[in-house]
Amino acid sequence: MGKGRLEAFSDGVLAIIITIMVLEMKVPHGIELASLKPLWPVFLSYVLSFANVAIYWNNHHHMMHASHRVNGAVLWTNSLLLFWLSLIPFVTAWMGENHFARWPVVLYGVVLMLARISYYLLAHCLTDLHGKDSNFTRALGNDWKGKISVAIYSLGIILSFIHPLIGFSLYVLVAGLWFIPDKRFENKGAETQ
Repeated sequence: MGKGRLEAFSDGVLAIIITIMVLEMKVPHGIELASLKPLWPVFLSYVLSFANVAIYWNNHHHMMHASHRVNGAVLWTNSLLLFWLSLIPFVTAWMGENHFARWPVVLYGVVLMLARISYYLLAHCLTDLHGKDSNFTRALGNDWKGKISVAIYSLGIILSFIHPLIGFSLYVLVAGLWFIPDKRFENKGAETQ
């Protein structure tokens, strides 16, 4: 089956996620710059979450461009990915409003890790669909960034119990790994069409 509806639906959900996150940021009542100071944890949480959602959108776009078709398994794993991503506004707000307290940072990491695992599953469903010798599968390769991301998220979650900002820093590190779009699919995209 064609992939157009999956791409359109995913784009719409990701746009809504970003919209919800920005609407969660409340305007301060004061008119001085000092009135923004208490909001720095909320803004910092928003920046990381916006970056994460943008990274998923970018890489999802490249991966779907490199694929020829989808099937039921791809639709369901894509929905699983969107489910975890849809929780980002909630955990972002909880973490920011509570100034990076332990449990909000832990749950933020859990949501990010489960989104990354879902993306990994989506990529491998597409690999199964396209075949082991396809350009898509060659482009995916061994998916070292996906595997190391899950390991770093796991470490971040554990270290958040020692100090939440250590965990948060590791979540920033993962975003840094993915900030430049995944070249595997970008380079192979034209070849697979």
